[in-house]
Amino acid sequence: MVIDNIMQAEHIMQDFALRTGLIGSAEPKRYLWTDAFAVCNFLGLYESQKDTRYLDLAKKLVDQVHHTLGKERGDSNKTGWISGLDEKEGEAHPTIGGLRIGKELPERRPEEPFDEQLEWERDGQYFHYLTKWMYALSRMTELTGEYRYNRWAIELAKTAFAKFTYVEPNSGQRLMYWKMSIHLDRPLVSSMGQHDALDGWITYRKLQQISRTDPAGAIVPDLTEEIRALREMTAVTSLATADALGIGGLLSDTWFLTQQQNVDKAMLQKLLVASLQSLHAFTTHDKSLSYPADYRLAFRELGLAIGLEAVRKMDQRLSEPLRRFLPVGEEIVAFWSDTENQQNSTWQEHKNINTVMLATALAPDGYLGGKR
Repeated sequence: MVIDNIMQAEHIMQDFALRTGLIGSAEPKRYLWTDAFAVCNFLGLYESQKDTRYLDLAKKLVDQVHHTLGKERGDSNKTGWISGLDEKEGEAHPTIGGLRIGKELPERRPEEPFDEQLEWERDGQYFHYLTKWMYALSRMTELTGEYRYNRWAIELAKTAFAKFTYVEPNSGQRLMYWKMSIHLDRPLVSSMGQHDALDGWITYRKLQQISRTDPAGAIVPDLTEEIRALREMTAVTSLATADALGIGGLLSDTWFLTQQQNVDKAMLQKLLVASLQSLHAFTTHDKSLSYPADYRLAFRELGLAIGLEAVRKMDQRLSEPLRRFLPVGEEIVAFWSDTENQQNSTWQEHKNINTVMLATALAPDGYLGGKR
């Protein structure tokens, strides 16, 4: 890994910790997607720099997320854990009720009309954010040897599957809501995310794999049925996409699958084909990378750059058709590393998620695992 990239990632993550109240006196400002990547970044810096301060920050961030997003909003008339558990049980099972997104606005009330634009700014729970957090917790166990993190991830996995998925009565097909209420008692957006089942399947397999080495043994919940159902959902889903962030997720999932035991070769082939189709469509038809910074969303592009770093890690024989797209990721990282391109409103409005994902693209080992 390039030393300058690590130093830049260190600087970004130190600023993030201070800006969001992880350290210092600022009020904690937690957002689940960003914080999942941030945990992995701190773990990566701990591993590469052998500096326990970064491990301490990762542990503190996990604790702060659970005590912020696992509890009721400050503007709610309710208090305590969103799971409804008392304080002692909630401490032992902080993820069992799910975790809030961390949006600024409260969730839409049952009697309020749906507003597509406003819904993006409202709180609730997203399945694809929960799977990112599960993954971050699994990385905590891998890097620390402390299995409580993976157990929390499995408890979250059980709850998320039970609440987000349902069987459509007419077709008998299992589907998934995209967004649920804070207490997981009603859907806020009923449509299904294109890659939610895939992300779930990949992540649940990882959690199950880690749990097999858990000294707690039989008391760890089993995910076999959830894994089977998510695999069936993924098998009938079209995975190719022209969205930069979605392509990055496909590439990362492909890499994660290659690292798992008992690789599902049929699904691996499906992911490789969908990734290649998606990259070809994006680079051929999407001209957004030629736009000025004001008209671009950094975190979505950086998601693609992270996925292309995953390609760099794959077995070359497997990933050869994908490798010709590696310069696209390098171009994205160079563009958003330029401080002039960080002065526009789109960067500043999403500064936390943009900076953390830039740090991941610069130093991806904490998130992706393995070595370059």
